[in-house]
Amino acid sequence: MLERRIEEASLNSWPALQQMLFDGWAMRFSEGYTKRANSITPLYPSLLPDQEKIVACENLYHKKQLPTIFRLLSFSPASHELDALLAQRQYQRIDHTRILTTELASGPTTHTPMLHNVPLAEWLALFCQFKQDPIEHHHSHHEMLKRVIPDFSCAVLFHAGSPVACGLGVLENAVFGLFDIVTDPQQRNKGYGTQLVIAMLEQARQNGARHAYLQVVNTNQVAHHLYTKLGFCELYYYWYRIQSL
Repeated sequence: MLERRIEEASLNSWPALQQMLFDGWAMRFSEGYTKRANSITPLYPSLLPDQEKIVACENLYHKKQLPTIFRLLSFSPASHELDALLAQRQYQRIDHTRILTTELASGPTTHTPMLHNVPLAEWLALFCQFKQDPIEHHHSHHEMLKRVIPDFSCAVLFHAGSPVACGLGVLENAVFGLFDIVTDPQQRNKGYGTQLVIAMLEQARQNGARHAYLQVVNTNQVAHHLYTKLGFCELYYYWYRIQSL
């Protein structure tokens, strides 16, 4: 089942600072950096009553001074059952996110713009610069990326000697994930983001990747349109339920 394979790869590509398995649920904690790394994802059928487990999760996240957030998967019947219970407990449904995939066919090397793979610290500084967000806000981000076990690349696209776009790629057993794709604000609408993605996909294909995936929030129609043009299509989606304060 490709959905399950991609889901496992995506969790491995975005490791939490701490993780605990609880009767089929993966509970992840990362000092609040991103909902993906600070939420509960049901992975396989449970034995204990869901209501009892929800209360236990709420208590644990409260001790960590984090909101209780569940991440629910469209291909999982257990997620849909849990969604109904969380709605009854006044959890708010937010951030419908699509998992898009494409096949990377074998064949001769395709000419693409040259990518530079740089050290993680250098890449993160560029990422923060392009996001216009102080690097001091990204300590947890840095620590999470240092924990990635599969092969990953910190890719930067240059134009006229200057960096114009960057992204992360994680390759695990012929499955390639794209993350944190961002363009220099001064260089947007020039196609550099597209060039970066195409070059990263080609590099991954040469290294044995057969499937690629990425995640797009449903409200980001511009990104969805771009990736559709590059051959990506929706495989599944997920959404969050966050405890009301």
